[in-house]
Amino acid sequence: MTHLARLRPIAPRVSPRQTRAGWRHPGTWLAALGAAGATFGIWAALNRPVTNLPPYRGEIGGFAFSPFHAGESPQSGIYPSIAQIRSDLALVAKHTHDIRTYTVQGDLGQIPALAAPYHLNVTLGAWIDQHPKANEAELKKVVKVANANADVKAVMVGNEVILRRNLTVPELAADIEYVKKRVHVPVSTAEPWHVWLHHPELAKSVDFITVHLLPYWEGVPEKDAVQYALMRLHEVEKRFPGKKVVIGEIGWPSDGIDIGAARASRVLQARFLRDFFNIAQKQHLDYFVMEAFDQPWKTSFEGRAAGYWGMWSLDRQAKWSLTGPVQQNRAWLAWALGSTLLGFLVTLLMLRTRPDIRWPGKLLFAALVQGFGAALASLLMTMGETYLSWSAAAVWATLAAGQALLLFLLVADSFDLVETLFGRVRMRHFEPVPAAPGTKLPKVSLHLAICNEPPEMVKQTLNALAALDYENFEVLVIDNNTKDPAVWEPVAAHCARLGKQFRFFTLGKHPGYKAGALNFALRETAPDAEIVGVLDSDYIVDPDWLRCMVPAFADPNVGFTQSPQDYRDNDGSLFKRMMFWEYAGFFHIGMVNRNERNAVIQHGTMTLIRKAALDAEGGWAEWCITEDSELGLRLFREGYEAVYSKRSFGRGVMPDDFNAFRKQRYRWAYGAMRISRRHWKAFLSPFDRTLTIGQRWHFVTGWLPWIGDALGLAFLMFGLAWSAGLILDPVRFEFPILLFMLPSIGLFAFKIVQIFALYAARVPCGVGDRLGAAVAGLALSHTIGKAVWKGLFTNSLPFIRTPKMENAPALVQGLVMVREELILLALTWAALLGVGFGHHWATPESRLWCAVLFTQSLPYLASVLVSIIASMPAKAPKRTRIKAPALLPQSRMPISARTAAGD
Repeated sequence: MTHLARLRPIAPRVSPRQTRAGWRHPGTWLAALGAAGATFGIWAALNRPVTNLPPYRGEIGGFAFSPFHAGESPQSGIYPSIAQIRSDLALVAKHTHDIRTYTVQGDLGQIPALAAPYHLNVTLGAWIDQHPKANEAELKKVVKVANANADVKAVMVGNEVILRRNLTVPELAADIEYVKKRVHVPVSTAEPWHVWLHHPELAKSVDFITVHLLPYWEGVPEKDAVQYALMRLHEVEKRFPGKKVVIGEIGWPSDGIDIGAARASRVLQARFLRDFFNIAQKQHLDYFVMEAFDQPWKTSFEGRAAGYWGMWSLDRQAKWSLTGPVQQNRAWLAWALGSTLLGFLVTLLMLRTRPDIRWPGKLLFAALVQGFGAALASLLMTMGETYLSWSAAAVWATLAAGQALLLFLLVADSFDLVETLFGRVRMRHFEPVPAAPGTKLPKVSLHLAICNEPPEMVKQTLNALAALDYENFEVLVIDNNTKDPAVWEPVAAHCARLGKQFRFFTLGKHPGYKAGALNFALRETAPDAEIVGVLDSDYIVDPDWLRCMVPAFADPNVGFTQSPQDYRDNDGSLFKRMMFWEYAGFFHIGMVNRNERNAVIQHGTMTLIRKAALDAEGGWAEWCITEDSELGLRLFREGYEAVYSKRSFGRGVMPDDFNAFRKQRYRWAYGAMRISRRHWKAFLSPFDRTLTIGQRWHFVTGWLPWIGDALGLAFLMFGLAWSAGLILDPVRFEFPILLFMLPSIGLFAFKIVQIFALYAARVPCGVGDRLGAAVAGLALSHTIGKAVWKGLFTNSLPFIRTPKMENAPALVQGLVMVREELILLALTWAALLGVGFGHHWATPESRLWCAVLFTQSLPYLASVLVSIIASMPAKAPKRTRIKAPALLPQSRMPISARTAAGD
């Protein structure tokens, strides 16, 4: 096919001159620049420095001091080095003269000695839990360290031991007494305010009370949090008059989930602490800020917020200054510039191919691209500022990749949307016109592969073929894998009555399924036939089909022609009506758009193929159950053109029940994945140029929604597992960040809007039918997802024939058909209710997660509804019967493959 590069196209294309005009078109540039400018402005507005925060110019009272760096934690037994501790002490000494520690394990027992050169006072902590031997060793060491270092001003025996229920009050009091007898400094223990109020006997055992005031954990909004903390402090002081009260922990996290009305952010952390510092300075409060440095190792048992209480980040960078403006996302400018520039270039690159799109469409596309790019950039920026373990990073990276794919799908769908709604020029339009009488047209060999098909249905198809207004054609009927002779013998007899143009072959058990039967027909095709046509056994064709479509082959570029799959039984039931318009969307919208770049899907019925090209390609692929689409792709790779007619020349019969409907789509999706695996280089390799960029675009973006269904299935399983964690262990399992949850809901909403807009523009049906088509398509999501996963990782699948003209199932059978979807629907709704009630619907994250679960459940709800609708009794559909022509002379009627081969 090397000569094809010199052949002319069958219809107008966008010329290089028009492409250059696309670059220069002022509407394109204005749309791209306008959307980019507006997006950057939104970035800047959302990331304005906050200036209305009170400054603080004094010294900080004290810090909770845990000097663990990245990769270090008491859980792993990896403790900071002496050099790291010394560096951290030097840093905090610039802002305070007091620190509080939590344990003397590892080299942390050397903190007092290391702090002496920096003139820091140390409140030395001993970690106490439910392990007696470890507690005994810890208490002995804390006594030793306290007595050896003059800068130890107090000892803290345990931290929130009663809150965690590690010890009883008497047990903890005994440990406190043990230390008091052996050191010469005041001794206390630290607990939240309510523990002191509930256990006043604990106060008797300590020299002073150390109270934790952390209103974030109580769901108090930041604007009320400082006053709330002071109120609780005064409650404790009032309850224990004469007892000194020290604030052992007070602070606010810079990141974390919403708890009630409490939100975590860098700005809110700065506001809370600046407000508190000013009040504490005036009231001469003793306190320790929670805490000096972020400690992400705590997130495994306290949740995400536990890692973000530090005034310095894990890499020891100040999150904000004590005076001046505070910025929430310090890296926003780089991400904003990068995403805006990328969106600008993508807009120009894609719109230059369609300079005819009207300016509102260009502006809409540019805005959508910028919005999607900004969403992905925001997600990646958030990931960059989040502390992640290797396992968490792997999960986040997987989710981010999924979001990137979703956003790519949105860009592709957006381009299809504006191209359809706002395009003014049809680049490749074919208007079928019957050839004039007397025109010499090539011989056509029509192949009809059947397997266990109802004989009366096949007879109607043959009658319609006999009535074709075309002089030079033959019909080959190939029956394969039909076991009962009573099924194929009436068809054989009917072919004999129709004359010598009709030849019947029965192959018995034959390999290769439909492709094998078609390859047999190809070998039996008349030598003088130049065109091969294929149609399904239920199709009744218009008499002028060949006379209208065969003339397209006068152009040697043309490898095959295709006209829509259409149906004649859409008035029998609501289910059939829904299916009819679901099918129609692809042929009125998808195939028309694909035709603009010579990338239509060959779909095995109502198709005509140049026989020389079919022979050169080795016939039909018997390894692929979607041999039709695979052949079309091979012809494109050889440089052939396809001719697509929007006019329907034949109408078949739709599946009778939901099970048949989804089996058909399962086969299509499975076959598409097998094709993608075989031809992946043609789609993705920059070194394989057998397909044009436009063809690659349509094949990749055309099948990506099916991959999206597969990801949706995986995300549903992840969502159910995560929901179980949110219900059973809400501390370890936190809600994903909003940027992970919003795109899935946004994609679903966008797809619904897109479907309705495209149907309104291209498909001649009402709003009710558009809704029915959307529900029917949604009902197939689970089936498609399973087919994609199997198609990506397996190599064989039995050919699943789609039953035609069979009785609809009963209601119970309809539910049984979707038992898998019904179970997943029930599990998803149970997870939704469990998470909602378990978290009291209290935070935006919990409500949004429930919205995500509800969105994920909709395909399963649609499956159940469509299956029930399919099971409802329906009136008999109107059938178009084709009267058999007058009997022609008796022809030879081979009744076996052996005799047929001898004809």
